[in-house]
Amino acid sequence: MSQNQVRVRFAPSPTGPLHMGGVRTALYNYLFAKKNNGVFIIRIEDTDQTRFVEGAQQYILESLKWCKILPDEGPEIGGDYGPYIQSQRKSSYKEYADQLISSDKAYYAFDTAEELDAMRKQAKQMGMPNWQYNGITRSSMKNSLTLPQDEVDDLISKGEPYVIRMKMPRNEELRFNDIIRGWVVVNTNNLDDKVLFKSDGMPTYHLANVVDDYQMKISHVIRGEEWLPSAPLHVLLYRAFEWDCPEFAHLPLLLRPDGNGKLSKRDGDRLGFPVFPMDWKTTEGELYSGYKEKGYFPEAFINMLAFLGWNPGTAQEIFSLEELVQSFSLDRVSKSGAKFDPDKTRWFQQQYLRNESDETLANLLKLNMPLDLELNKLKTISSLMKERATFVSDILSEGVYLFNPPSNFDSKLINKKWKENTSELMKEWKDELSQIESFVAPEIEMAFKEFVHIKEVKIGQVLLPFRLLITGVAMGPGMFEIASFLGKKEVLNRMENGLVSVQKILHATHH
Repeated sequence: MSQNQVRVRFAPSPTGPLHMGGVRTALYNYLFAKKNNGVFIIRIEDTDQTRFVEGAQQYILESLKWCKILPDEGPEIGGDYGPYIQSQRKSSYKEYADQLISSDKAYYAFDTAEELDAMRKQAKQMGMPNWQYNGITRSSMKNSLTLPQDEVDDLISKGEPYVIRMKMPRNEELRFNDIIRGWVVVNTNNLDDKVLFKSDGMPTYHLANVVDDYQMKISHVIRGEEWLPSAPLHVLLYRAFEWDCPEFAHLPLLLRPDGNGKLSKRDGDRLGFPVFPMDWKTTEGELYSGYKEKGYFPEAFINMLAFLGWNPGTAQEIFSLEELVQSFSLDRVSKSGAKFDPDKTRWFQQQYLRNESDETLANLLKLNMPLDLELNKLKTISSLMKERATFVSDILSEGVYLFNPPSNFDSKLINKKWKENTSELMKEWKDELSQIESFVAPEIEMAFKEFVHIKEVKIGQVLLPFRLLITGVAMGPGMFEIASFLGKKEVLNRMENGLVSVQKILHATHH
């Protein structure tokens, strides 16, 4: 590439919501640009007006904002190479199509949709299922290569609809180097004469994409593997215009958790995990769930995505966006598809939640809380519960006993854990607790150790029933910390009421 600056683009089509595979493509472009002091551009490719979906463009931009993958140039922010929405660049493509006609790299084709259909049917009957408009078949079709020049001029002046097709060279070995895949070699006999310019006056993806990349001085085209079959045509277009070709890198597919086939939007809802960054509602009112609304931190989502197809070559797994920029290189992107693992995604979220400060979690809890608790209490709750939570909402649901005394006890658990002397032990332990002056965790723990020692009982014989009376559940954070948080009065009250409930359960079971 003659220009030195790295300039890359993420160019989604607003034909629906942004799939996480698209977010990963944007992320890799962003990381590559930042690593190389380059520029990251967002360009909306909306040349296919028939598939345009209302709200999709906004959704794409909002999703990238939530993920903190922020462009240097693009819609809403501008830049020196705008506009960054393809339909707004419409007027510039026709001259390039005409240029290809005049250099004999393309031609006008006047075949109607009905004529093309008839041709396909006929080929099928002759045992050729995949008929193509190409170097062989074009000679029997209605185009500027088979019609006399005056007839072509006449059709155009009358306003007959036409498309402009690429004139594929015959039997040429086309080679280009892909950063991820190495050398790609294709024989042009296997390629058809793709439409470059449509009868509605819009360019097709292929022409618009190449012209825009050239005009925006794109140095590297980093995109999904599904575009690999189009790359030879794009290389030929660069050559036809006598432009320098950017470098290509085609990223591996994201695969289903079982590894069979590409991860689709249907898989997510079928298997119970989101495949979109944010909730997306279709015009029919169908709702597809997103990572944001499920309670994932954007940093955890991005960290997980980075590892789908790339690895740093070290054992480190938790990376901030800055660390990803430092470590990222296309050399470490794999050729083979990357299997999505929902459990691993939850693991990343757990790590991020645990590493979050109690203050941040407390503020997040405050946003989601029906109760009005002071920040210090919420900080303590966060510190008690975060080791056991995956999402901020789990802190509330798992730690419900930190706000309310248990309303009912699991009778199976009580019958299993309550021995003959347990109620007596609990009453004595309650008396011990009532004697503690400074009701803080270390003091409660000291009293507990002394009590168990004097009584000559195992720790579990006191600690587990104590936990059941206070929390109603068999597991959780340290009991001395919980007791200290609840305070002496609340703990003694819960023990009093709990013992009454337990007696009822035991009485009902034994009679």
